[in-house]
Order: sequence, then structure tokens, then C-alpha cells
Amino acid sequence: MKDDDIYRNEDGSEPFRFNEKVARVFPDMLRRSIPGYAASIEGIGSLAARFVRAGTTCYDLGCSLGAATIAMRHGIREPCCRVVAIDSSPAMIERCRELIREDDELNGPETEVDVAQHDVREVQISNASMVVMNYTLQFIDPGDRDALIRRIFAGLNEGGLLVLSEKVVDEDDHMESLLVDLHHEHKRRNHYSALEIARKRAALENVLVPESVAAHRERLQKAGFSHAAVWLRYFNFVSIIAIR
Repeated sequence: MKDDDIYRNEDGSEPFRFNEKVARVFPDMLRRSIPGYAASIEGIGSLAARFVRAGTTCYDLGCSLGAATIAMRHGIREPCCRVVAIDSSPAMIERCRELIREDDELNGPETEVDVAQHDVREVQISNASMVVMNYTLQFIDPGDRDALIRRIFAGLNEGGLLVLSEKVVDEDDHMESLLVDLHHEHKRRNHYSALEIARKRAALENVLVPESVAAHRERLQKAGFSHAAVWLRYFNFVSIIAIR
């Protein structure tokens, strides 16, 4: 795993992109930047074991390097299932395919995985028992988010599961300020400098657009989900499960 040193050299004036530089250091970036990320991946495997039904399809929308894809694959206990991993970044897709091939060799392809480069807003969801968006919706234009969640709901079978992980903003300004400070302290403890933190924050401005938990709950309810709950939270990073 290569160290994330991108913002030691880049000044943050260019918008953040999921390019080859990011793909090269992405596992280290996630580990040091997103508190609770490893727990979310572990939980996705456990949720797959519970919710995935035989003969259905699982989707990892915004799959990046395929961590959630592999977690679902390893968690599935039912036969004749398939995981579809989608990302719009060519660099991410290329590396994801390499990692899936490595997983095939190590563990055997008991569950088929299809990796494809597409815009997640244009993917047709069908016969789905589980859909994962692990820190993906926050990068989608806010005006397109409702339609995407409705499309996912329409493609889920009855009892199907959506896992939605997001960076959020707190509705209490005082608490939001505290959570941001705690997140920055988390990064400092993981050996990012104050300059690196500031530069990355500048690069993500208007690229990553977070919402409140309440906004996510309202969107899920309007789309038709019967049940939704935050099942994992660490500072201003949350993972929500929603059941059709």
C-alpha cells in the first residue's frame, strides 16, 4: 500500500478527481481520512450474508477499487448470485479489475463479479437484493440524487437492502464545528499535516457536497423505503441501511 502524499505537493487549487494519482494511494487515503471505513467494509460483508438471496444481483455503485464488492462477494452465502461493480473513473476501474482478478486467484470466483465503467446515474438496477453506495452519493450533483435513489428502490426486490455511507453535516452549527475539528484531529493523528488537510479540503470544495442525516432519511422515505436507520457513525461519517 503506497502512502498518500498527494497534497504534500499539490496546492489544492485543482478540483479533486479520482485519477491515476488517487488510485495509486487510495487505500491509504481511505484508511487515514475516513474514520470507521474499515468497519463499514466489514459490516457490508455481514449484511450480504443476511440479505442477499439466491439468483439475485448485488450492485456496488461508485465501487472505486472494489473493497465493498469483495466484501459482498465474500459475505454471500447463496448460490447463483452476481455482483456488478460500477465506477466512472477509468483509473479506478482498471485497478479494481486487477484486484478482482487477484481475489479470483486467491479465493475462487464462487460469485461472479462484473466490473464496468459507467456513470452510476445511468445504470439500470434490476433483480437486486443488495445495493451499496459507499461514500458515492456525496459526489453526485445534488439535483440528481433523488432520481438515483428512486431508481435504486425500483430495482430492489422486496426486502432488498441499500447501504448508503456518506460524510454528513450536522444541523447544529456548534456540533458541526466540533465534528469537523475531531475529523481534522483524526487526520493529524494519521500523519497528515495541517497544510495537507487544508489543501485537500480546498480541492474537495464543491466536489464533495454533504447533506444532513435528516435529508438522507427524507429522500429514502420519499423513494419508498419502508425502514431506514443509521447503523454506523464515527464523527461526521455515517452509514445508513434502508430496506425496501
